[in-house]
Amino acid sequence: MPHLPTPPPTPKSPPPLKTPPPPRLRDATRASLRTLGTALATPTRPGAPLFAHAGARWLRLLPYAVALVFVAVLLPVTATVLAQKYELNGALATVLAIAQTAPLLLAVGRPLQAWWLIGTADLVGALVVLGAGEVAGRLWPWTPMVVVGYLVLMVAVGLREPLRTLLGVWLVTGAAGFVFELVPEQRAAGAVHVLLFILTGVVLLLTGTLRERRDAQRRLAEQETISEAERARRTLLEERTRIARELHDVVAHHMSVITVQADSAPYRIEGLSEAAREEFSTIAACARESLTEMRRLLTVLRSDGGDGTAGTEGTEGGDGTDAGGGERAPQPGLDRLQQLVEATVRTGVPAELSLPAAARLGTVPQAVDLSAYRIVQEALANVVRHAPGAPTRVSVTSADGWLTVLVVNGPPEEPRSPARAPVEAPGHGTGHGLVGMRERVRLTGGTLDTGPLPDGGYRVAARMPLSMKERV
Repeated sequence: MPHLPTPPPTPKSPPPLKTPPPPRLRDATRASLRTLGTALATPTRPGAPLFAHAGARWLRLLPYAVALVFVAVLLPVTATVLAQKYELNGALATVLAIAQTAPLLLAVGRPLQAWWLIGTADLVGALVVLGAGEVAGRLWPWTPMVVVGYLVLMVAVGLREPLRTLLGVWLVTGAAGFVFELVPEQRAAGAVHVLLFILTGVVLLLTGTLRERRDAQRRLAEQETISEAERARRTLLEERTRIARELHDVVAHHMSVITVQADSAPYRIEGLSEAAREEFSTIAACARESLTEMRRLLTVLRSDGGDGTAGTEGTEGGDGTDAGGGERAPQPGLDRLQQLVEATVRTGVPAELSLPAAARLGTVPQAVDLSAYRIVQEALANVVRHAPGAPTRVSVTSADGWLTVLVVNGPPEEPRSPARAPVEAPGHGTGHGLVGMRERVRLTGGTLDTGPLPDGGYRVAARMPLSMKERV
């Protein structure tokens, strides 16, 4: 018989690779876990159910679902074990099972009251089991179902109650177990009361620590909110004080002109009646009194740290208000914007200015003139701090009785060295500069619009009236 060649062995197919879950399912799972972690790390209001603060409906219902699952599982198992293993009457076993498990639903909102109910039911169950017959060789005084249900209850208690209450619950649990230890040892198997005492302490320690951490975070967040509100209020008051100092120079100039004109009117105008002379004299006296009161107010303002708080906004000083006694120098206006932009360019910010000739000729009221300068100054300072190297455009226009100041910067350039990195990351500033801008614009009767741009830049737009009529 001819020898047939042996066929080559059939190669074994590689084991099928496990298909990873789709990305959408993984993302949903991670999002759900993050939401659950946030709910666990957020304190629950006193008297409210667990996770009552959660935004997702499924998360608010989760504690009830978990409690319902444990009740649905433990209740029939407890009744069956008590009737078959511990030889209790079926009806009595069912009643005890309901009393030991049903209050777990109450533990979601009122864990301490649920502890009293379940603890009492567990004690009664231990006494009933002891009086029903021999317990030698069986777990007693706590059955396995009692241990499981009690630990679930301790999770709810630990997440809601203060440490002093948790310590009392733990000590009462241990004392109850050791009281039953006085029963002769041969009647029960194992030291289940010691096991429950230890496990209860571990669960209460973990959950209580988590609750204390949540409360500490809540108190810290409240303190930070209060501190930020106080800082904003202090910044607003400081800015108003500074504005009052600056407006003093504006108003004092006009009042001085009124005084001089009223005093000189009888000498400049011939044929004035005696009544007209007395009227001009009264106007001059009122103007002098107003100047005196303004100087007194300014003295009070400057005595409260006036020499050290007025120059916190400028990019490079030189505007007469940035340091020391510079407050008494003439206040800057739109005619100084070119110098301000040039100083900003020297810091590495490519800035350009568009300013109409009308604004240069002094047709803008002094209060609006000063406010426009300060707004541009603060906007450029923010560009230097948050977006160094960003192209910036400053535009001042006047139309229909309104002065519009627009400062727009592009996205910051990538820093080539640490020296070119932003002083403050975008979105991490205090926002106090915007408080000052908004207060200045409000006092002039205008509006302010600020916000980021889609390309990563930022926009500051202020609109102020050029006359008092526009404010009505």
